[in-house]
Amino acid sequence: MKDYIDSEGFRANVGIVISRDDGQVFLGGRVSQRGWQFPQGGIMTGESAEEALFRELHEEVGLTGKDVSILGCTQGWLRYRLPKKYQRSQSLPLCIGQKQKWYLLRLSNTGTRLCFDSTAQPEFDRWRWVDYWHPVREVIFFKRRVYAQALTELGRFLGEDELPRQPEWMEETLRASGPGPDDS
Repeated sequence: MKDYIDSEGFRANVGIVISRDDGQVFLGGRVSQRGWQFPQGGIMTGESAEEALFRELHEEVGLTGKDVSILGCTQGWLRYRLPKKYQRSQSLPLCIGQKQKWYLLRLSNTGTRLCFDSTAQPEFDRWRWVDYWHPVREVIFFKRRVYAQALTELGRFLGEDELPRQPEWMEETLRASGPGPDDS
C-alpha cells in the first residue's frame, strides 16, 4: 500500500491527540531530533481514516483500540503546507503538504505502557504529558496553526470544565509561525 496524495498535492494523514483523565496530552519527541509532536501518519490508498488511526497508534506508541476510547474527530480536513525545503521534489506525485483528520483519544488506563519499538524505524524516543495547549508551542513552526485548529475543534469533545482556556501566548505564537495554507 502507498500513501494517498490528492490532486492538489496534499498527503492524506491522521493526527492523534491522546489525553488522560487529568487533561494532559501526550507529546512525543522525534527520534534523534529536537522536535516534539503528536503521533501522526499517512492514510494508505484503500485505508479508512479510522483504520489508519489505529495502525499509526500501534506503530508509533504501541497502543491498540483496547487502550483508548475515541472521544471525537475533526469534521473535515485540516491542512498545512510544507516549506519548500521539506518538499521531496523528486517524488511523484509531488507532496506539498498534509491534509489531516484529527482524533481525540482518551487513555483507558493510566497504567498503560507506551512502546516505541513496534516498527524497525521508531518515530519517537521520548515522551511527556503536557498541558492541553502546550503542543502548539513545541511543534515545528509550519504545523502550529493546524495544531491550534485541531485542539480548538477537538476541545468540544471534552467537558466544559476539562477544556482549559486558550493561553494568552497563542495569538502571538500563531502570528510568528507565518501564514496558513490558504493565506499565501
